[in-house]
Amino acid sequence: MLKGLLISYCFIVNVIGFIVMGRDKKLAKAHKWRIQEKTLWGLAFIGGAIGMTIAMNVFHHKTRHLLFKVGFPFLAIVDLVIFIILLR
Repeated sequence: MLKGLLISYCFIVNVIGFIVMGRDKKLAKAHKWRIQEKTLWGLAFIGGAIGMTIAMNVFHHKTRHLLFKVGFPFLAIVDLVIFIILLR
């Protein structure tokens, strides 16, 4: 049961991360008020970095910012390792 909850959490938080990055890109293109970077980082730190890294590449969003370009993939690897360890 715990493994099922962990898998569900991982899936949901990464889908949310993907959607949030897509939404921020849409807001950026429309020159509207954006999602704060601390919100993006917070979502990445709680496990959404995998989805956010994928979205970053799909939407070509934040790819010019070195901190995001390196940080999100790094956190994605960390998240993946943590999830694998917890699923054992």
